[in-house]
Amino acid sequence: MTLTQTDHSVPTPAAANAERSTGKETPSADGSASGDEQSRGQEKPELRLVASAEGNDEPTLLLLHGVTRCGNDWQPLMPALKATWRVVSLDQRGHGESPRGASYLVTDYVADAVRFVRDELATPLVILGHSLGAMVAAAVAAKLPQLVRGIVLEDPPFHTMGNRIAGTAWQTQFIGMQEIARRGGSVDEITDALAELRLPSDDGGWKRLGDLRDRVSLRWSAQCLSRLDPEVLTPVIEGRWLTGYDLPTVFSRIRCPTLLLQADPGAGGALTDADSDAALAALSSCRHVRFPGCSHQLHRDHPEEVRQALADFAASFRPGDISPTKYH
Repeated sequence: MTLTQTDHSVPTPAAANAERSTGKETPSADGSASGDEQSRGQEKPELRLVASAEGNDEPTLLLLHGVTRCGNDWQPLMPALKATWRVVSLDQRGHGESPRGASYLVTDYVADAVRFVRDELATPLVILGHSLGAMVAAAVAAKLPQLVRGIVLEDPPFHTMGNRIAGTAWQTQFIGMQEIARRGGSVDEITDALAELRLPSDDGGWKRLGDLRDRVSLRWSAQCLSRLDPEVLTPVIEGRWLTGYDLPTVFSRIRCPTLLLQADPGAGGALTDADSDAALAALSSCRHVRFPGCSHQLHRDHPEEVRQALADFAASFRPGDISPTKYH
């Protein structure tokens, strides 16, 4: 596989630091509860999320998984990451071992992550997010510029899973997954049900999910789905997942270096070329790496290539200067 890479003027650490706020979080970057104009006394209740930490004392790397997944989704990368980073992986609300929430808009996940970074970690860090986690990482960087030293956005879907989802294979897949999650059953039963999901194909026909993914991949999806609150998928299916998430504002307030990893839209990637171009135009410091022929799950299907892209990116702004985390 040949990766294609483009650099968009990564600033020096001194220049990046000079632009960062040293006080409070940036307000109203994305409409989340921690920084929007909601009425006082009506903020959404805070959830105590489940996280794990492994590896060195510093620098800190926070991992944010995609929708329907959990913190353990990063296991293919963990052996290499632990040798260099203190790796903190988070189960987002309604996923894995974390509690269920009353709402599952992207802004709800953002509010959770902002509180976690600000109150639990309270140290400069780099964030690597996949899909949903990438959108959350971008908003956290916009809201906490004094803490976020760099972000890696792995195939963020933006409105591919927002207001453009109607009638797509993504919507069909999530409808099927929600039905399966509601039925429940053993991991083997959920795996079998996932394999039989029928998705629309480009030729006007249908394909089984089992023909697109191997059994190992489907079983891992089933394990994650068995611990998922099915309501996580309701706003995604209904096309209102990104309500209140103001992408231009988020991009305009990101001050740290950004690495954008793009899967192939023609092979199951979620980040379109148009959305990628818009991100590159809006972000003042962004490195772009394409993965031709690769689908959405880059960190699981191509862990070594993702690890190398992260290592090259981190070397450009010396994250080793980040102070130790207090998270245990």
